[in-house]
Amino acid sequence: MPVTPNDDPYYRLRHSLAHIMAQAVLEAFPDGKVAIGPPVENGFYYDFDLPRALSPDDLGLIEERMRRIIKEDHPFIYREVSAAAARELFAQQPYKIELIDGLASGLDEYGETHHGDTVISTYTQDSFEDLCRGPHVERTSQIDPAAFKLMSIAGAYWRGDEKRPQLQRIYGTAWNSKEELDQYLWRLEEAKRRDHRVLGKELDLFSVSDAVGPGLILWHPKGALIRVIAEDFSRQAHLRNGYEWVSRPILGAPICGKHRAT
Repeated sequence: MPVTPNDDPYYRLRHSLAHIMAQAVLEAFPDGKVAIGPPVENGFYYDFDLPRALSPDDLGLIEERMRRIIKEDHPFIYREVSAAAARELFAQQPYKIELIDGLASGLDEYGETHHGDTVISTYTQDSFEDLCRGPHVERTSQIDPAAFKLMSIAGAYWRGDEKRPQLQRIYGTAWNSKEELDQYLWRLEEAKRRDHRVLGKELDLFSVSDAVGPGLILWHPKGALIRVIAEDFSRQAHLRNGYEWVSRPILGAPICGKHRAT
C-alpha cells in the first residue's frame, strides 16, 4: 500500500527511483503512456501502458538505464503550473490528463476528495517531467545505484477499476545501501523457504483438494496432531487467564465481543 513522507524514512529515495524508472521505460518505449508511481512499503511501483507486454528480461535492461540516469547526477527540479499549462505539457499522456482534471476539481491522485489547497506541480530530472507533489532527493547521484532492484511485473487496472484499461505495473525495492538490499532479499528467500504452504506438503502435514474447495485444509495425521497440541495449549492458556467457554451452531450468526469470568 502507498506510504507517506511522514511514516517512511525511505520515501524520498523510493519516490525518486519511481520517476527514474519511468524515464528509463519511456526511453525504451517512447510511445508509452505513464499513469502513477508511488512509493510503497519496501519499495515502489509505476504503472505503464506500453505497446507490448514486458518480460522478466526487460527488467535488467530497465535497471541498466536507471543506473545510467543515476550516475549522470541530474537534479530534481520542482515547479508549480496552472491546470491549462499542465494539460498542454501532458497532452500526449491521457492518464495524466485525467489526474490533472481531477486535481483541478479538488480530487487527489487516487480520485478522492482532497482537503486543502490544490496545487498542480511537477518534478523534472534530465529529460523526464512528471506530475508530482514530491518530495524527492535533491539529485539522482544521491541514490546508491547498487541498492535497488526491479522485482516483478504485474497487471493493474487503471484506478483499480476492471472496466478501465489494464496497465503493466513494475515493482521495485530500494534501500540506502547494497548491504540493506542484500538483507532484504535474503529475508524474502528465507520467507519462501518457510512458506507454510510449501512446508505443509513437504512434511506431509496437510493437503488441499479442488474437490473439497480451494483453501480448505485437509489435515494428515502428523498435521492433525500438531493442530491438537496447539489447540490444547490455547485452551489451557484461556482457562489460566479466567476465560469461560460458550458454544453456538457452526452456521449461526457471529457473536461479537468476548466472554470472561469475573
